[in-house]
Amino acid sequence: MSQSHTTEVITGGVVLAAAAAFLIYAGQIVGISGSAGLDSYSASFRTADGISVGTEVRLAGVKVGQVTGITLNPETFRADAAFSVKSDVALPDDTAIIISSEGLLGGSYVELLPGGSPFNLEPGAEIEDTQGSVSLVQLLMKFVSDGGDDK
Repeated sequence: MSQSHTTEVITGGVVLAAAAAFLIYAGQIVGISGSAGLDSYSASFRTADGISVGTEVRLAGVKVGQVTGITLNPETFRADAAFSVKSDVALPDDTAIIISSEGLLGGSYVELLPGGSPFNLEPGAEIEDTQGSVSLVQLLMKFVSDGGDDK
């Protein structure tokens, strides 16, 4: 009976170790980590359709951060977004930020467009140059309503 009990304990320990290793691996693949090595920034959008907490922030198509919060500013009626970016990514102070779409059926992401300024944004700064998401339905409605005006 003692040999059987020892085998069960060892097997259980191996299963728990494998589960812990899998969770750590999955966290690294998905990008779940602490806030070490991240700088926070903010931006105010006219419309923030398609993004939520956890949405990727990309620079040149490479994920460099994620959206950490979105709130409605009751004074300006704009969507205030907070996001984090890897500390080793220096953003010029004339950087623009836009909400982009991966395609007609793809998801949305936040794209950083660095400017040419020699001065960098300080962590915690607000990016002023913003462009909100473009609604596909609004574009189609505009196309349909303008389509018959050829004279």
